[in-house]
Amino acid sequence: MAPRWKGKGSEAKALADPMSKIVSQLSTSLIQVDAHGLLSGCSVLLAVETEQMELLTRGCFGRPIITAEKDKQWFQLGPEEAFYLFYSLKCLKIVGEDNCHKNAFELWQYMKSKKASFPDSCKAYFHLRMKNWIVRSGSQYGVDFVAYCHHPSLVHSEYAVLVLSEEENGDMNERLRLWSDFHCTIRLCGSVAKTLLVVSINKNGHGAVSPSCLERFSIKEHIVTRWIPELSREDQSTTEKENQMQSQTGLL
Repeated sequence: MAPRWKGKGSEAKALADPMSKIVSQLSTSLIQVDAHGLLSGCSVLLAVETEQMELLTRGCFGRPIITAEKDKQWFQLGPEEAFYLFYSLKCLKIVGEDNCHKNAFELWQYMKSKKASFPDSCKAYFHLRMKNWIVRSGSQYGVDFVAYCHHPSLVHSEYAVLVLSEEENGDMNERLRLWSDFHCTIRLCGSVAKTLLVVSINKNGHGAVSPSCLERFSIKEHIVTRWIPELSREDQSTTEKENQMQSQTGLL
């Protein structure tokens, strides 16, 4: 499925402002201002100035929070977003509820305690972001994420992403184990013009004790689509002509 751009000129705007460039600028800007996020439940709250606000918006990280403060803009980052900025890009420091800085191990353990599937969803998020996809929550579509090739203001999301954990015996976890689950998910994706992308995470026998496990996890992508018989049938007129020619050849 090709990207569905929103309006004339959207594709040209995206090509002129690649996501890799935006994320690089954001990383540099956050490092320069020594950005600190505050843990709040499973989210991270980040107060930024105008420059960082614009880059976070263009890079589609977090969601702005309306406050009475005029000199700062607050953003709420999801667990995978915050950990990506903290651990992968190393452009964000995070302070816990005890006002102490969290190291990578402490933050990893904290996120796991708040979200059991965090190691798998984090690996999938890192994987897609490193390919310059914008990754947003897919809860409204019954999946883990939705993926955009550029900013949602310019293009519709292309993939509905489901993250599955591959067990040591090669089986998947309980999600999509039944054919009816597959059917419902695929039909839903089709109704909203998205392709189902199943991302399976194999831990390769490693645990998820520390964030270093992300480098040892392997990942596979599977695109699942609904088979439409009408698109696979031969053209009736062509088939009839071929049959007629074969019949005439037999008479000769």
